[in-house]
Amino acid sequence: MSALLTSARSYLYVPGDRPDRFTKAATSGADAVVLDLEDGVGAAGKDAAHSAVADHARTAGVQWWVRVDPARLVDGLCAAARPGTSGVFVPSAEPRLLAEVDRQLTAIEAERGLPRLAVIGLLETAVGVADVRLVAASPRIHRLGIGEADLAAALGMRPDPQRRELWSVRSDLVVASALAGIEQPVGPVETGLQDLDALASSTALLVRQGFAARTLIHPRQVPVVHDALAPTEDEIAGARKVLQALDRATHDGSGVAVDERGVFVDAAVARSARAVLARVARA
Repeated sequence: MSALLTSARSYLYVPGDRPDRFTKAATSGADAVVLDLEDGVGAAGKDAAHSAVADHARTAGVQWWVRVDPARLVDGLCAAARPGTSGVFVPSAEPRLLAEVDRQLTAIEAERGLPRLAVIGLLETAVGVADVRLVAASPRIHRLGIGEADLAAALGMRPDPQRRELWSVRSDLVVASALAGIEQPVGPVETGLQDLDALASSTALLVRQGFAARTLIHPRQVPVVHDALAPTEDEIAGARKVLQALDRATHDGSGVAVDERGVFVDAAVARSARAVLARVARA
């Protein structure tokens, strides 16, 4: 699925029962807008949210996603499967649930003549984490995400402000994504809206841990996350020097490259350098 979509860096949640915010979210600078039918909507607003999401015309220039509520799965998928929708976020993603999502979407797409929708699976349960490689290999999976508040509650954890207790789970998502050949995973939301420095530092940590995007809950978070995801000038310069050294070695026939710092350049170092420059292109 990843080849069908441009790699988004930011996924901005908008409550599905607030259609007055949909257009504003689309002009926030976020790469993707996620119309939320789950946690962002109270029980009394669920029907209105499903109707609003179903009726909303998806405009060009931004990816449109819908986070469905597993308790109302079919209603959510029917509301999501409209022209212009890139895909759906599936909370509490587990292999059995994802198989049902695939079955339902296949039928809806055939009935409505729609292209195949992608899925982002959010790991929020013990079963999902234990079966993360099966989740990553499930039909339609474009990338994985993690709902750390829900997961911590499910596991009885009380993470510290850096959420270190969940770092091993983050690593599991990164490894499973690489094994499945899908996009690098999406980081969790940062609920503190005032501390943008904390948002920047936690996003930089996610990048070091192997994440390449983040879910957001307010437009002011968008530029901070984009800046934190982009490589620094030093990283860019270093990557270019690595590839220049490798290019010189290829042309002179030595087969061995050493950059100007005297550091040996092998295939893994070159691959990392290309990844840095790919982040520049996404930015």
